[in-house]
Amino acid sequence: MKNMFSQSLSRRKLAILSASLLVFTVALGFFMYEGTKKTVALTLDGQEKVVKTHADTVQDIFDELDISLGKEDYLSHEANTKIRDDLEIVWKPAKPVTVLQEKDKKTYWSSADTVKEFLEEQDIVLGKHDKVSPSPDAKLKKNAHIAIQRAFPLKLVVGGKEQKLWSTSTTVADFLSQQGVKLSKMDRVEPTLKETVTKNAVINVIKIEKVTDVVEEPIKFAVVTKNDSNLERGKQEVVTEGQDGLVSKSYEVILENGKEVSRKLISEKKLKDKQDKVLAMGSKVVVQQVSRGQEEPQGKEYYVASTAYTADCNGCSGFTATGYNLRANPNAKVIAVDPSVIPLGTKVYVEGYGYAIAADKGSAIKGYKIDVFFPSKSDAYRWGTRRVKIKILN
Repeated sequence: MKNMFSQSLSRRKLAILSASLLVFTVALGFFMYEGTKKTVALTLDGQEKVVKTHADTVQDIFDELDISLGKEDYLSHEANTKIRDDLEIVWKPAKPVTVLQEKDKKTYWSSADTVKEFLEEQDIVLGKHDKVSPSPDAKLKKNAHIAIQRAFPLKLVVGGKEQKLWSTSTTVADFLSQQGVKLSKMDRVEPTLKETVTKNAVINVIKIEKVTDVVEEPIKFAVVTKNDSNLERGKQEVVTEGQDGLVSKSYEVILENGKEVSRKLISEKKLKDKQDKVLAMGSKVVVQQVSRGQEEPQGKEYYVASTAYTADCNGCSGFTATGYNLRANPNAKVIAVDPSVIPLGTKVYVEGYGYAIAADKGSAIKGYKIDVFFPSKSDAYRWGTRRVKIKILN
């Protein structure tokens, strides 16, 4: 009985010892397994994570994490890089980005953090005056849309002053606003504000002003004549001297780029009345340079067509065909004749004119026609053209 108890106790001790040994072995194996793992620091799409792994390569770690690597993704190490203790791995998944340039639209995959990094990554170069939206410093988001506006040269003319500038496709109104050009209500813009700015365009801003101009202008006096029977015919005397008046006129003036393009009279005010010049014209007939043998002229007579002229007519020298100076002798009684009808030097009596000498001729005086000399144009105009009777005195 005692032997049986001893054997049972021994078997229990053996079982406990075996179990303890098994636990120790398992624990030792676990600690040895864990102790051989390598510590790796991961940054996954901005999230930091530390893992212990028996993975052999970087690719193996991502396989363990069930993460698929895209060819456009950013990975700080090659996928076949061997894992070592304290290795730091950064992974950024690529995201779709749409770029719109002019009328061209294209989608890219990128792991860049900012718009600037994306443009550099894709070798998209921006000109000095080009515009990009969002701004280069903006974070690059998933499904981002980047709009690039390419700048082009054009000319801006404001008030006649020209400058060469760069612009992106926009309206004329927005372009002028960007350039700080302020428009008045009257200013004119070519092309219109709603039109789109194009390459090599000329934007012309015509500055228009409306001003008032006040000027004083003279009122010219007139010359009034009246007959004076006490004054010898051909003579004149000033009865009243003429004086100009004065008027103030207000004009509405339109200026384009500083130059006057229109003027409109809006009001006027008389400052001083004019005083007309009054001339007394002699009408007294005096026989000059011709002696008269009797009261009534005798001799051959006939009717002729007559006109009148002065010493200052167009083409006139002031001297008659016989050399007589009419300007020095304004009161002379002279007629121009056709010498084949009335010889030069003939003394005559002209009805309504008086005694005269045929001392001149003219290319238009042919046949039975005479031209009567007067000292002033007003007298010549009054004579006009008339048919008169002429008598030959010698």
